[in-house]
Amino acid sequence: MSQQTQRRSTSQGRRVVVAGAGMAGVQTAVALREQGFEGTVTVVGAEPHAPYDRPPLSKAVLLGKAEGSAFDVDFGALGIDLELGREALGVRPGDHELDTVAGPVPYDVLVLATGAEPIRLPGAEGVPGVHLLRTLDDAQALRPVLARQHDIVVVGAGWIGAEFATAAREAGCAVTVVEAADRPLAGALPAEVTAPMAAWYADSGTELRTHARVARVEPGAVVLDDGSRLPAGAVVVGIGARPATAWLAGSGIELGAHREVVADDHLRASSPDVYAVGDCASFPSARYGERLLVHHWDNALQGPRTVAANIIGDTPAVYDPVPYFWSEQFGRFVQYVGHYPAADTLQWRGDPAGPAWSVCWLGAGRLVALLAVGRPRDLAQGRRLIEAGTPMDPKLLADPARPLKEATL
Repeated sequence: MSQQTQRRSTSQGRRVVVAGAGMAGVQTAVALREQGFEGTVTVVGAEPHAPYDRPPLSKAVLLGKAEGSAFDVDFGALGIDLELGREALGVRPGDHELDTVAGPVPYDVLVLATGAEPIRLPGAEGVPGVHLLRTLDDAQALRPVLARQHDIVVVGAGWIGAEFATAAREAGCAVTVVEAADRPLAGALPAEVTAPMAAWYADSGTELRTHARVARVEPGAVVLDDGSRLPAGAVVVGIGARPATAWLAGSGIELGAHREVVADDHLRASSPDVYAVGDCASFPSARYGERLLVHHWDNALQGPRTVAANIIGDTPAVYDPVPYFWSEQFGRFVQYVGHYPAADTLQWRGDPAGPAWSVCWLGAGRLVALLAVGRPRDLAQGRRLIEAGTPMDPKLLADPARPLKEATL
């Protein structure tokens, strides 16, 4: 019997249930079929919409250039059952059942892929005109706000705050971004790297207020803790996200310090026959020597292939990716790859006041992370060098005219 035949025979009759119909959940189901799984595959999603991709929500969908961003997947042809509008309420691992609002769903293997949920601004719940931007409904609710060219206050100068401010300025809105930290992207990148990005806001006509904390939100205004009162036809909150795992309380499945599912290097959760993937799960990285919680699209694309391989195969597949992320903001294409806290040296490539530059982080002489602004070739070459662990020459690396692949030892 061939290895492929053996794998098919062991998969027949097994029921895989995926909790979550976002990128990680859908890609897990697709990867199972692509890798030859012949059992039942069911994707359970809380939203009533056909499964969709999230990055376009802050761009084309928000600006009315697209009505939606549904995945180009023929679920019927792949034999993937969709159970939509069916929120997960809990898991009973001992019974191998997923509890939902429409009743229990039995499984042989369960994949947790419920993603992350936005952190809400305390005291702003129920105030008219306050918005989040995480779901298709959120984006569609914000489209008429942009069309009316309201004065908009964005709370939070992180990735989503910058992307929304970019779209709002393109729509002709007056935008003020308030950030409690001293700079944009304070929780994502070091101060010396993010400092040049503050000028991007002013260049686009966006007002950026740092060291600004929201005291309260009123209809039509945001009041800061220094007494400043900002007119706001709408308020968009982008202060971060946390794993959507509250529904796992009492299940016995281990959660970490950030309420994420604690997965092993095969993306298995602590309970038998349960896996976790995407924004809701952390995993140990041998490459970086620590546990990673990655809230980015590429992680939700790559992880499912490992999960599918481990559900189907006899040889466990290890998940240890080089994290990757991109953002389009204020006319710039920003890409980040790797994990900079593992570095001991930082090297600039190019002038951060210019339109295109990169930052390289080295650890023990090897590239461990790279941020590229308008330099996609640096990103592509850097990603391969990080994956290979190639020793680098810092002096050669500093020359932005020299390709990264020619800056090796």
